Amino acid sequence: MFKRIRDDIQSVFDRDPAARNSFEVLTTYPGLHAVLWYRLSHWLWGLGLKWLARFISGLARWFTGIEIHPAAKIGNRFFIDHGMGVVIGETAEIGDDCTLYHGVTLGGTSWNEGKRHPTLGNRVVVGAGAKVLGPIEIGDDARIGSNAVVIKSVPNNRTVVGIPGRVVETNLSAKEKRRQKMAQKIGFDAYGVGQDVEDPVEKAIYSLLDHVQSQDEQLERLNEQVQKLGGADTHVDLPSLDDAVLEPDDPEQRAHVKPHETGETPK
Repeated sequence: MFKRIRDDIQSVFDRDPAARNSFEVLTTYPGLHAVLWYRLSHWLWGLGLKWLARFISGLARWFTGIEIHPAAKIGNRFFIDHGMGVVIGETAEIGDDCTLYHGVTLGGTSWNEGKRHPTLGNRVVVGAGAKVLGPIEIGDDARIGSNAVVIKSVPNNRTVVGIPGRVVETNLSAKEKRRQKMAQKIGFDAYGVGQDVEDPVEKAIYSLLDHVQSQDEQLERLNEQVQKLGGADTHVDLPSLDDAVLEPDDPEQRAHVKPHETGETPK
């Protein structure tokens, strides 16, 4: 018991660079307080003192803003960063070295008895606001992105983002630089993923960008051949998105914007 508590304290130093000393961690970290309260209530739950365990769990929730059911099974070196709004259900299971951020819910989707909550493997990280719902399994070393809603099991070493949660891919193709350049040209920016992963929705959009770029190149070549055969130049300069001003901050510039360009009704 005491070794597990020492490991919980040490995990704060391992995963939070803001932690300065043991006294500060013990007195100011609500995530650690919630885990320590949980260890006590879980021990009492195992002894059959279920009302007392729930009562202590309720006190911990009142003091820390973190709700952990005493029947949940949590491994070693568990760390909750910030913690406000974290909810861990009765049948949830969490492996070793896992990290949860504020607003995370390990919840159920059924009122039936039995396994209703997720199982997290070892070294899982769940980002702020994420919801992991139902009796699903999250594999070892998985990452759940902030505000993701995960309702299906996740394999080992994968990252999940979005609503509903989607597994993102690593090892980007050689076309990535070209895609990013084209995306910059038309003003598209990937949402919700880092540059070292590839979201499936983003991948589909980039595929369309590749297709549009290829069409542009083919039309330019076709226009050149038409001119060589004596035809007219059909090239058309498309307006640049960089020149489009929807709502200028400068009042003088705004005065020159036509009503239909701002969505306002002409007076």
